[in-house]
Amino acid sequence: MIKNKRDNPINRRGQVTIFIIIAILIITGVIAYLILREGSSSVSLPVSIQPVYSTFLSCVEEQARIGITILETQGGYIDIPELEIGSEYMPFSSQLNFLGNNLPYWYYVSGNNIQKEQVPTEQEMERSLADFVNYRISSCDFDNYYKEGFEINFGESKTIVDIKEQGVFLNINFDLSITKGNDTSLISNHNLEIDSNFYSLYNSALEIYEKEQNEFFLEKYGIDVLRLYAPVDGFELSCAPLIWNAEEVFDNLRNAIEANTLALSSEEFTSSERKYFYVQTSSSNSVRFITSREWPNSIEVLPSEGVSLIAKPVGTQEGMGLLGFCYVPYHFVYNINYPVLVQIYNGDEIFQFPLAVVIQGNQPRKSLDTLAFRSNNKLCDNMNSLTSVKIYDSDLNPVDAQISYTCLGTTCDIGKTSSGVLESDFPQCVNGYILVKAEGYRDKKYLYSSVDESSANIIIHKLYDLSIDLNIATPYDSAIIYFKSDEDSEVVYYPLQKKVNLSEGDYEISVYAYTNSSIQFQEITEEQCIDVADSGLGGVLGFTEERCFDITIPAQVINNVLSGGGKKNISISEDILKISDLIEISADSFKVPTKLEHLQENYLAFESSKLEVNVK
Repeated sequence: MIKNKRDNPINRRGQVTIFIIIAILIITGVIAYLILREGSSSVSLPVSIQPVYSTFLSCVEEQARIGITILETQGGYIDIPELEIGSEYMPFSSQLNFLGNNLPYWYYVSGNNIQKEQVPTEQEMERSLADFVNYRISSCDFDNYYKEGFEINFGESKTIVDIKEQGVFLNINFDLSITKGNDTSLISNHNLEIDSNFYSLYNSALEIYEKEQNEFFLEKYGIDVLRLYAPVDGFELSCAPLIWNAEEVFDNLRNAIEANTLALSSEEFTSSERKYFYVQTSSSNSVRFITSREWPNSIEVLPSEGVSLIAKPVGTQEGMGLLGFCYVPYHFVYNINYPVLVQIYNGDEIFQFPLAVVIQGNQPRKSLDTLAFRSNNKLCDNMNSLTSVKIYDSDLNPVDAQISYTCLGTTCDIGKTSSGVLESDFPQCVNGYILVKAEGYRDKKYLYSSVDESSANIIIHKLYDLSIDLNIATPYDSAIIYFKSDEDSEVVYYPLQKKVNLSEGDYEISVYAYTNSSIQFQEITEEQCIDVADSGLGGVLGFTEERCFDITIPAQVINNVLSGGGKKNISISEDILKISDLIEISADSFKVPTKLEHLQENYLAFESSKLEVNVK
């Protein structure tokens, strides 16, 4: 019997072997394809393709490092938040311009006095860096490889960024197909690890920021500077007023704040003097603090008269002879706002962010819970009363001026007139004030109720410069000249200042002339007796008894004494001011006092002394 070959066992075993080999080849091919598809920088690539892939990885790393540098330079932002402008009262916008770059404040106060934070989270920065890499990855340059005959195709990139203590890790899903001749590779997953101190620097920045928010250490340094370099609280034994030029005080403060802020450091000093500037942190990174007098800042002080801070003596007034001596107390209240740029660095790597330092009423600002705001801060957001404002000078010529409106302690900027006219919406308010400011004119405050009226015609008065010539018969060292009117007042410290800006109006002019002196008073004790209610039943019936006590007047030296002056009420018209450039003032002179009684006599004489005033 002849058997069919198909039934031969040997043939069947051969067929099975062929199928197994084919299956192995298929599985191997699939595995190889998957390895190439899911491969990374460590995948084995054809030698001809490796340079292209190395270039790609270098490009991605370069773009990622650029993104990290932008994050560090811009306080954790690549795309910075929308700009919010400041105001005359709060000079901060939401960004600080530093060397031409706009850096978002982590803490600032908006123009309408709302405290705000914009501190980026770690997750936000990771997403921001991932978006940056996704956008920039397609810009990698393969032109030289195209010229060599490579075909390079790629799809859409999806990047995941993980910021860790060891560095910045990127997982990039990006189909990259590279073909050269018979060699083809498709790589879809790419992993990169970038050596960076970003994690540590950012966490150090958070530590500094939280320290400032909890302790207000920058405000406290600022207050120390304020009390060292500006008059705040105190008194001096003198019978002449103390006078400071506010502009000079502000200039000194700005210089001192800049120098003392730059001296702050996280590096502990050995000398006791330098230890004051040590800012303690738990980080191994270094920290420095930068500010500049040229950056947006504001300083306000109350009380003030024009550009002068004046403290008046006590003990010279009529009826105060009981004191037996003169002293000058003073208390000035400051509001100071300035930016500080915090830089945390390790080697060449720097993370920086700005924040606002706010001193209110000689004290650090109040703590920020959420969004702190005044109860009436929405006034300026609801301006719906259309108003026409027209500004004229005294000859009824139109004047361009800056217009604002104040109501219940809130001031809203309205705008600027054009050819003397402004039509704009005002907030609704009863008995508010239109504030008019024009260069070369006296500021005007005009009572206006926007709920009842729809227009305002306002006349403002031009300012004229007049030189001052003060004549007093006997020599004197200095004098204070007051020009007081219902709308404004000017103070001149003569002879350091010899000009005054005046507009049409009624003025009370007062002159106080002082001479240097060294009147010495020994310590004396005087008994003073007064009538008080009887301590017994007689007190109920209205009877009194005399009680005496001792008053001790300490020894003192009076350096400045009133030696001349007087008062005069005068009306000055604009017609006179237009043709005049000089105001002559003649005042009576008094005997230079040699004892306290003479000094008190001079103040009594001052009340009855009249000035001679000529404007010409």
